[in-house]
Amino acid sequence: MATSLNAAPAFAAADQSLTVLPNGLNVLVQRDTRFPLVSLRLYVHAGSAYETREQAGISHLLEHMVFKGSDSRAAGDIAADVESVGGSLNAATSFDYTVYKVDVPAEHLALGVDVIKDMAFGATLDPEELEREKKVVISELERGEDAAASRVFKAMQPMLWGGTPYQWPIIGNRETVTNITRQDIKDYIDTYYQPQSMLAVVCGDVDMDEATALVQKHFGSLTNTRTLKPKRPLPLPEADGPHFAVSKGPWNKTYLAVAFPIPSLHSDDIAGLDLLAHMLGGDNTSLLYRHLKYDKGLVDQISAYSMTLDQVGMLYISATLDGDKLPAFWKELQSTLAGLSGDSFTDKDYESAVLNIQDSLYSSRETIGGLTSKLGYFQFFEGSTKAEDRYASRLDAVNAKELQRLIDTYIQPGAARVAVELDKSSDEPEAVTAAMKSTMQDVWPAQETQSVERTAQDDATTEVIDLPGGHSLVLQPDDTLPYTAMTMAFRGGNALIFPGEEGVSSLTAKALTKGTTRLSAPEFRKALSGRAASISASAGSDFFVLSTRYPTRYEDEMLPLFRETLQSPAFAEKEIDRARKEQIAQVKQLQDQPLGLALQHMFPFLYANTPYRLSQLGTVEDVAEITRDDVLSYWERQRKQRWTLAVCGTYDRDAIIDMAESFAKAQPGEPFGYNTPDWNTDRELKLNLAERNQAHLLAIFPVPGELGEHRAELDLLRDILAGQSGLLFSDLRDKQGLGYSVTALLWQAPKTGFLAFYIGTNKNKLEKALQGFHNTVAQLKEAPLPEATISRAQNLMRGSYYRQNQSLSARAREAAHNVMLDEPLHYEQDIIEKAQHLTGKDIQNVAKTYLNWDKAYILTVEP
Repeated sequence: MATSLNAAPAFAAADQSLTVLPNGLNVLVQRDTRFPLVSLRLYVHAGSAYETREQAGISHLLEHMVFKGSDSRAAGDIAADVESVGGSLNAATSFDYTVYKVDVPAEHLALGVDVIKDMAFGATLDPEELEREKKVVISELERGEDAAASRVFKAMQPMLWGGTPYQWPIIGNRETVTNITRQDIKDYIDTYYQPQSMLAVVCGDVDMDEATALVQKHFGSLTNTRTLKPKRPLPLPEADGPHFAVSKGPWNKTYLAVAFPIPSLHSDDIAGLDLLAHMLGGDNTSLLYRHLKYDKGLVDQISAYSMTLDQVGMLYISATLDGDKLPAFWKELQSTLAGLSGDSFTDKDYESAVLNIQDSLYSSRETIGGLTSKLGYFQFFEGSTKAEDRYASRLDAVNAKELQRLIDTYIQPGAARVAVELDKSSDEPEAVTAAMKSTMQDVWPAQETQSVERTAQDDATTEVIDLPGGHSLVLQPDDTLPYTAMTMAFRGGNALIFPGEEGVSSLTAKALTKGTTRLSAPEFRKALSGRAASISASAGSDFFVLSTRYPTRYEDEMLPLFRETLQSPAFAEKEIDRARKEQIAQVKQLQDQPLGLALQHMFPFLYANTPYRLSQLGTVEDVAEITRDDVLSYWERQRKQRWTLAVCGTYDRDAIIDMAESFAKAQPGEPFGYNTPDWNTDRELKLNLAERNQAHLLAIFPVPGELGEHRAELDLLRDILAGQSGLLFSDLRDKQGLGYSVTALLWQAPKTGFLAFYIGTNKNKLEKALQGFHNTVAQLKEAPLPEATISRAQNLMRGSYYRQNQSLSARAREAAHNVMLDEPLHYEQDIIEKAQHLTGKDIQNVAKTYLNWDKAYILTVEP
């Protein structure tokens, strides 16, 4: 029934090797010469599912501590060594594993292997650092408690996985984290950090023998001190429910999730359950989206996915909605699930879901890091990189009969677990719970389930073509993967808005991709989903962007659809109304998040005139007043502006040129000048968000825009401040333990911008955090920074550029943006090259020029 994607070009078998060292450590090497990069991953069978209740959070705390000094590197030096050559490093803790990650330029492979070894086996676990890091972890924990969706998931865990380590959060809880000792961590490492339980993955522009030898050199002398038995899948919980966990919080929206236990990732049922989840709520063509959001308008957003872990799994449906719609939504959801069957979906639904799931597998190959992680996952958990092919084959074999068996087996009311965070105006949790249970019993009575066993490119080939009317076309061929990405960037965006139209540019972008004069919105979505394609639009302060990405084999169908989207949008009244509701819901959700609230208020706080003082999404009141005539009027202004179309990937050159020329002839570009706005005179803004744990502080310094002076210096200064070995992080987080998240942000429009210092911290530490910002500025101004600090940031700029611009879509966006600035395609590379020649004195001068407290803006969000 299903139609597979054409397979993406496979890497030759000779380009991959798997070696098992004498100590049992597996070493997987994949040669990939597309970019001058190498990615390294070390997977360890040690995550929260390996902890006792008293140890909850120890895996995550250890992940933090590996950056706090080792036998050969002082605290901060691990990050500094990697970032100084232009690389990045990180670590992540899951339920089932911990993974250490290093990405570096290919010539620094030896450093990457050495650092990975140091992280996993060299941590000194300094007691003072440990106490500081506990406070940082608790700050991170509190940050999660400030998000309704995180609370919902946390409430779900014990209902699904009670009596197992999966029932507590990966991060642990305040009591356990506070009580963990240095010896506890050492004992944990001694128990689980055995070479036999590890996989090292190296992927990139490397010699495979050399890479294997380097891993052997660093890891080969490690010994196993005990034998670890593989974890086995856990049995599914009894279908003795449904079970509910309903709470009320300080939210503007209601957040809800329904989960059903499913087997672990090792089950043959998983491919079919992934398919079911995708058809239920995987995208905007899915059953739940169409029925509950598009047709009924009962939710702001709804999605479904299957989460499969080493021992357990769940099918998770989540929704965000207005509290007064909860009764109607809950009844419709239960009716939909009660009536669910293998025949609820058409052949096209099956084909589209298979296509999109396979597309997500293939798309991960676009970046070296993505390929490394994917290969590592299949090898680590399934024992072979070929497991991906087996999964794809099982996916192709799912039909209506098989799906019916899965629904009968797993999607039953007695198995349901329900978690809800009610908005602040809702009824009390007890009353809501009783009503939901009653509705569920009436609409979806428990049924007997089947008796089954249930266990849980090259610049030389790039073309820039001038088109009539001042428009441009950029062609960037890359035949690595059979995909095409296009970005069409117009000048305009919020700069074209009239007074009283706040939010109209974003609303127009949403409505633009909701159907054409030929295709209704559902037909438009099906056309995209059936081709594993996307078309999206967005608006900014100075630009309006339309983008698409699709498998190249659908080019003959996608080019006309892209043309139709641009030239014949329907802007149907009912779709604008849906887009309006989506945008209002988005605004309200931002108000539930401290940083979202800060961002919503930031630009009106900073700027005195349009377009920059306008909130990109608008206020609830503004958006509610936008009419179809407003959208049509705005779009008429926007589509007349000058544009650049950038195409990257595999494509028919003549067909692309024909399309671009027809666009250009149809609409000559109008003159447009970028704005130089005025700054506000009020420099302090305090926002409050009740019943939250953390405070958030932003110190914002005005700087020139992208087309102004000191672009390279400001980019370099941002990288000096940011990163795990940056000045802000190393002082405020590592040394003082003031907060979990500390960084610097550089935002630039063509003719304005700002550099911001950010920290999330406790309210009683705000004054100390602000003083820390002052100290950092004083340090920058007092004397030139050491050459090593400058070199680290220079290399970080170069490395970040390559990591962030590997995908076809990213390269198309970059090309379109640079041309719209009237800059060369290699503008970003020129900035990076200029930065390589800057000195500490240059950075000292730029700090003196722009980091002045008498011109700074202070924005806080407090509980």
